[in-house]
Amino acid sequence: MEENIQTTAREASTETVKYTANDYKKGQPRWCPGCGDHAFLNSFQKAMAEIGVPPHKTAVISGIGCSSRLPYYVNTYAMQTIHGRAAAIATGAKIANPDLTIWQVSGDGDALAIGGNHFIHAMRRNVNLNLILLNNRIYGLTKGQYSPTSPRGFVSKSSPYGTVEDPFRPAELCFGARGKFFARTVASDLAHTISMLKAAYYHKGAAVCEVLQNCVIFNNGIHSSVYSQDGRKKNAIYVEHGKPLVFGEHGEFGLVQQGFGLKVVEIGKDGYTIDDVLIHDAHCEDDTLQLKLAMMDNEHGFPVALGVIRDVEGPCYDEAVNQQIEDVKKQKTYHTFEELLETNDIWEVKE
Repeated sequence: MEENIQTTAREASTETVKYTANDYKKGQPRWCPGCGDHAFLNSFQKAMAEIGVPPHKTAVISGIGCSSRLPYYVNTYAMQTIHGRAAAIATGAKIANPDLTIWQVSGDGDALAIGGNHFIHAMRRNVNLNLILLNNRIYGLTKGQYSPTSPRGFVSKSSPYGTVEDPFRPAELCFGARGKFFARTVASDLAHTISMLKAAYYHKGAAVCEVLQNCVIFNNGIHSSVYSQDGRKKNAIYVEHGKPLVFGEHGEFGLVQQGFGLKVVEIGKDGYTIDDVLIHDAHCEDDTLQLKLAMMDNEHGFPVALGVIRDVEGPCYDEAVNQQIEDVKKQKTYHTFEELLETNDIWEVKE
């Protein structure tokens, strides 16, 4: 009885513990100076501290790649799996231990090439995972080959004359797999990255957060239009549920609907007012407008959308599996292997 009281007291005291980023730090990161992984790791550790899930109730799982070294630098349960299999391992971990908070950290090559099948099925099943996609549009660890997100014509060590294929667009892939949550941020925008990680955590189900980051060695400047604060003021739009879709250094531009598409207008000119600007609805089941926002880019005269673009509810695979197990157990007359043996005819062999 005394032991139970002490255990309860320990659990109660644990719930009131205030964590700091240092509680989630471990080791010395070994990435190139200036790599976006450093900035993301800093934001990630701060986000976990603000969320407050204890390190012993957290698991960080990755595949293979520069970004996939991240589990070595967090003071939680962690596992670096084989190439492309992070989502499969993370799914199994969540089903086996539903109370564990799972963060999957993958690069664009790891998640969308050899791991592409696992990625889309994690979305389709809506497993309660936080899937962080660090996208620098290059294979950095293997020294500069083009990745599934590299643009057509991209010159690399594996495409010296330019790629002749179109890239995956992570948002399009997520939406096409019936994903319920998609957010986007920039690694150099630490405060916004923290808020997106927290939003992913509080979403119940598969939450994809695409992090645009720079590879200073093999793909320097790939996200240059939005990597600086001044660049984001001009070339990005921060979307927030329930707020007008406005952007610009002084909020002078807005997005309006034109036919089945979107149009950039200057508020106060050509008859357009703030009332004409669309209101962002991240919770709408119909993902038509959300996908259009997610697909915008500077090359076609649109700002890059940053923020929570889609956030809708849906049944979670891991919860459904465990509930099904409990339901079936209630219908059975046996619950252990010994009880199973005793359900049939029993005989004893004597010498």
